[in-house]
Amino acid sequence: MNELLSIFLLVIGVIFFSSLFDFLSSKNKRNHHLPPSPPSLPIIGHLLYIGPLIHQSLHKLSTRYGPLIHLRLGSVSCIVMSTPDLAHDLFKTNDLAFSNRKVTLAINHITNGAGFAFAPYGPYWKFIKKLSTVELLSNQNLNRFLPIRTREIQELVEIIMAKAKEKESVNMTEELLKVSNNVICQMMMSVRCSEGNSEANEIKNFIRKGTKIFEEFNVSDFIWVFKKIDLQGFKKRYEDIHQRQDALLEKIICDREELRRTKGKGNGNGNDFLDLLLDVFEDENAEIKITRNNIKATILDLFVAGTDTSAITVEWTLAELMNNPKVLEKARQEIDTVVGNKRLVEEADAPNLPYIQAIIKESLRLHPPVPLLIRKSNEHVTVRGYDIPAGCILYVNTWSIGRNPQYWEMPLVFNPNRFLEGESNTLKGSLDIKGQNFTLLPFGTGRRRCSGIDLAMRQVHVVVATLIQCFEWKVKDEHMLSMDERGGITAPRAVDLVCFPSLRPNAPPVFTST
Repeated sequence: MNELLSIFLLVIGVIFFSSLFDFLSSKNKRNHHLPPSPPSLPIIGHLLYIGPLIHQSLHKLSTRYGPLIHLRLGSVSCIVMSTPDLAHDLFKTNDLAFSNRKVTLAINHITNGAGFAFAPYGPYWKFIKKLSTVELLSNQNLNRFLPIRTREIQELVEIIMAKAKEKESVNMTEELLKVSNNVICQMMMSVRCSEGNSEANEIKNFIRKGTKIFEEFNVSDFIWVFKKIDLQGFKKRYEDIHQRQDALLEKIICDREELRRTKGKGNGNGNDFLDLLLDVFEDENAEIKITRNNIKATILDLFVAGTDTSAITVEWTLAELMNNPKVLEKARQEIDTVVGNKRLVEEADAPNLPYIQAIIKESLRLHPPVPLLIRKSNEHVTVRGYDIPAGCILYVNTWSIGRNPQYWEMPLVFNPNRFLEGESNTLKGSLDIKGQNFTLLPFGTGRRRCSGIDLAMRQVHVVVATLIQCFEWKVKDEHMLSMDERGGITAPRAVDLVCFPSLRPNAPPVFTST
């Protein structure tokens, strides 16, 4: 009886407070000239319209209600933009007003609120941004890490060659993630995730679990009366991930500190990023004093940002090429002409492979690795005569922008020619993908643009070109590969890409250093 009474009182409380919130929200809406909205329901607002693939749900709403709409997802007020001109108007004049990101309960707990990726715009964010850009992702350092990327690609080719020789299938989703993980792991901590290093492997596993829970819908993030009620068991899961992850990272940091004391900083191999973070941590005169939690969260942020996006882009590109054999054959001809079959493609070849560049751009147009740019307004702004109050969540739908027929001819067709100079339907091969041209925003724009764009593009171009250069690709069934997506912060393929490779007759030799 007491349990029934408690449930009854809880329901009554939820209805009362939700009705009060709806009343206050409607009053607030009358005080602001907000963009158009679909009909909504009490308590849940417009959540009924949102499916697992959020970017596709928002795209459908935008086609019906316009490119600028207002949604109430539970108790969270949101603005959705779905055209490049709106994104241009917003970020060119109000980038600073949208320089923060939405932080969920899971993100805040797992990162201890100390992460860089979701940190508010301010001195700490600027300092870590500068540190990662200059010390980790500068052209000088990317050149220094070139041998690492080269070895990982050679290793990938040898793995696929062994599978081809035995006429076995290869899970390219897993293998591409290994390449990205190994590159980032060596840049961050000077170890490979795939060489039996248990700590590196554990980090990789925790990152996968953390990314997964970041992507899941938690009702406590959207309906304020449930903020303290763990209806879906999320809190137990993210607390467990955080506790085990924190202990592992603490051990890694302690081991490195001991190594620095006994063998000196850099250990004779030059500093990796963990060393750089520890240098700042130990420097009493550092511009910004960082904590151990800052170090842990920054390591996780860079692992997440540097792993999924590159692997997802290569996987989508390979899938599109398998579905478009004429494009694949033209790409092979370009590589055979420019590079030949005496050596593997190298990063330095990329400028001389315009068709490969066009293929990557077309893949990023149709399959941006992060389909939604999500920001949080920190002040009131006006766009096209509509109010966007402070505290609103902004969704810029880059997935929708890339498929807009007003800006792209035959937008659902995979056609790299649109990015080649001299083509009748071109947008020019020089089309910027670094956030200056708002018709193509795979890496975001403005202050919160992805810092790792140069690393990603170096790696993606050479991996795709190498896979084209060395192998023929088939799948078990001869029909077209599915282009279905899986929902989340990123938008990977719904199912793993499992292929049956065969070595091309004139494939170049592969040399892996021992």
